[in-house]
Amino acid sequence: MKHFAAGALLSSLVMIPAVASADFKISFEWGSIPRCTSGWPGKVDSAIFQIQGLPEGTKVVEFLMTDLNAPGFMHGGGEVEVAEDGEIAAGAFTYYSPCPPNGSHTYQWTAKAKPKKGWVPKSLDTARAKRQYPE
Repeated sequence: MKHFAAGALLSSLVMIPAVASADFKISFEWGSIPRCTSGWPGKVDSAIFQIQGLPEGTKVVEFLMTDLNAPGFMHGGGEVEVAEDGEIAAGAFTYYSPCPPNGSHTYQWTAKAKPKKGWVPKSLDTARAKRQYPE
């Protein structure tokens, strides 16, 4: 019985997900996207991102935007090759703009640090930042 309990403990430890690093952070500005409050977003140039604390081995950062008030709508995102921490200029990719149908919504960008473009089974780290739109 003791052998089984130790094995169960080991299995549960192996399944604990990695915790995101406190060093990897993003922030963003909406930039000059057209104002939209109709609920019908259009394709726009990506936001201006500031990145800090990229994990070692990062070659690409994948961005994905979610409307936290309407999480079922896919706003999209894109992958950007990065050389070091710093700014990613507006227009690095296109996505569907924030466009709440009434009032303001909270939007969140998720950034995944990856060792290469395309699908990878596990990102190196993840960072998130959120803002209201319209502000």
